[in-house]
Amino acid sequence: MIRRRWLALFLILSIMASLGSLYLYRHSGDVLHNNDVRASIVFGGLTRTYIVHTPKLNGTAPIPLVLAFHGGGGTGAGMARLTHLSQLADKYGFIVAYPDGYMRRWADGRGTTAAERAGVDDVGFVSALIDQLSKQNQIDPTRVYATGISNGGFFSLRLACELSSKITAVAAVAATLPQNLSDHCHPQKPVSILLIHGTDDPLVPASGGVVGGRIGGEVISLNATVNLWLQADACMLTPDVTYATEVVNDGTRVKIETFASCKNSSAVILYVIEGVGHTWPGGVQFSPESVIGKTTHNIDAGQVIWLFFQKHSLNA
Repeated sequence: MIRRRWLALFLILSIMASLGSLYLYRHSGDVLHNNDVRASIVFGGLTRTYIVHTPKLNGTAPIPLVLAFHGGGGTGAGMARLTHLSQLADKYGFIVAYPDGYMRRWADGRGTTAAERAGVDDVGFVSALIDQLSKQNQIDPTRVYATGISNGGFFSLRLACELSSKITAVAAVAATLPQNLSDHCHPQKPVSILLIHGTDDPLVPASGGVVGGRIGGEVISLNATVNLWLQADACMLTPDVTYATEVVNDGTRVKIETFASCKNSSAVILYVIEGVGHTWPGGVQFSPESVIGKTTHNIDAGQVIWLFFQKHSLNA
């Protein structure tokens, strides 16, 4: 019986890896909420879709833009529900867009996803999407941010490497830098980086290696990812270490490492969450704990990410 359970778990993890670090959360109904618009853009011969949420605005001041990228197998609508970034956009006053990946995957640099095998230029798509949204809205070009989980987190880090002329800061959840990108990640400008990672992530190990345990492509370790950005942003190498105040007694603890004195007022911050798996902190448990690990409710990732973003601009 035990052997069968381990075999079943192995098969699930293998399938998840083959789907590009799949996260299994599905948005039932795909319902749009107030101030949500479903739109599209033609790029690279493909019609690319996305949802954009615009808060009610007073005045004409330029407004920040957050791009939120779903995990492998997900959708923009699912990302909206998982992260509740739209509610935060209403509270703090920013636009948030939830693009849909090609065949629900992003070309994140690992070389394993359907998007990469099809030669999809997702970096170019995001650049064009920023331009389109900027024409339609009063976007502040110095305050454009990217975040994502898993496959979307890998891709957000790729944007930091390859689209730093337009991306101010990046927050990656349950993702480190793909091995294929690590040797040629040379951003044109400093990009502030926030990494949120669980110590018990069974799909993207903090120590680096193969995603999903078999065929998901290789990533470098969490520490190596941090060190790469410390060098790129010319930060101090010794962090200020604190712990988040415990909100609930769920067996998790949040360690925060903040690296200061980075170039152009950029920053590198690492949240290491003890006892947490391949999940969005503060979000729903989108797949069984036995498969992806535990979700913490000692922080709200969306809130942490926005408070990080709002401190940074390209002119800072």
